[in-house]
Amino acid sequence: MKRAFALCAVAPVVALAVAALALPGIRASAEVDPQWAAEVVAVAPGTFAYRLPGEYIAANKPTDAPLRHMGVGRGVQIMKYQVTAADYARCVTEARCKKADGNQAASDLPVTGVDFRDANDYAAWLSEKSGQQWRLPSDAEWVYMAAERVRDDSLKLNGDDANPATRWLARYRKESENAAPDPQPKPRGSFGTNSKGVADIGGNVWDWTSTCYNRSTLDAGGSVKQSVENCGVRVAGGKHRAYMSFFIRDGKSGGCAAGMAPHNLGIRLVQEQPSYLSKLKALVGWKAGAPSV
Repeated sequence: MKRAFALCAVAPVVALAVAALALPGIRASAEVDPQWAAEVVAVAPGTFAYRLPGEYIAANKPTDAPLRHMGVGRGVQIMKYQVTAADYARCVTEARCKKADGNQAASDLPVTGVDFRDANDYAAWLSEKSGQQWRLPSDAEWVYMAAERVRDDSLKLNGDDANPATRWLARYRKESENAAPDPQPKPRGSFGTNSKGVADIGGNVWDWTSTCYNRSTLDAGGSVKQSVENCGVRVAGGKHRAYMSFFIRDGKSGGCAAGMAPHNLGIRLVQEQPSYLSKLKALVGWKAGAPSV
């Protein structure tokens, strides 16, 4: 009897789900006012090689981070261009974002001089205005979407060298080789698009990500056996990885937590795609405590 009751309670919900999924609107994104719409690139699901971020120790010696093969199952929608100074200024005008420190004289330049909190404030404001869900990408998502623009963090360290300073000196030398001669922010499109259609990624404006810095110890097989996460420092993606204290707006000010400082800190967001279930709940006015599907 209880089993029959449970089936009866769920059956109408399942019927609604089938009917709702047949409606054209359930598969399409909600219409967004053009003034809040951001041009996005839909990056299809796939697999990629991913060098883990952070500092790694093996046998009490600094070593390169493990290389993992990862998959992105759902695909990702990311802003084709970085948030511009004009876009960010609207958030400032409404007192939802702090004024950026970067030179914002030209509105088509990417906004710079923003810290991790500023980036999240902007994402929250844009989500509210557009009715879409925007957030910072994780470092793994950023690497996947940057594709061939990513430069491997591997430093090819000598395993016999027990000096901890070796890693940082090697990193400094490598990143110095990648330093751009002109770090002045450029108008959108100046660095072209990559193979996934994302513009200016890996240019001279770094993107904040949601990923925390960590220091890990590896076992003899190369697996992480111990890890300490420091979310006071976040990963920024650009010409090379940068590890920045969350309150730093200008990497050149000396606030870089590890490695070579980024030229500029900016914002590029990912659009979170609602699941069919969340769309269905919105369609039928789902209430807390209703039978779960």
